Amino acid sequence: MSFVPGNQQRHLRACMVCSIVQVQQRFIREGCPNCETFLGLQNHPESVQECTSQVFEGLITLADPSKSWVAKWQRLDGYVPGVYAVKVVGQLSEETVQNIEDAGARYVPRDGTVHDDDA
Repeated sequence: MSFVPGNQQRHLRACMVCSIVQVQQRFIREGCPNCETFLGLQNHPESVQECTSQVFEGLITLADPSKSWVAKWQRLDGYVPGVYAVKVVGQLSEETVQNIEDAGARYVPRDGTVHDDDA
């Protein structure tokens, strides 16, 4: 994430799958750098609304997720460098979760709830 001017901070959103934080327009313009292959956010504002959240807690800046113990702890290793939320509030639709799993990715809720497979 590049520098975000103060007047743009209210437009920040966090991906509910990987928790990367970007301004809403960047999600629409470029999609999610980690999840685009299965979320398809680029040029789809309605999908950005469904798969990202304005309600998130804490920020983590990762320069090298592959070497960071924080990235491993937060299950962010393997993602692109950037700014990530510690917790993202919101729920994906069952259809979206199914699309993620059909793409071979494992969905881990970022809101602190325990997924059936994690219990």
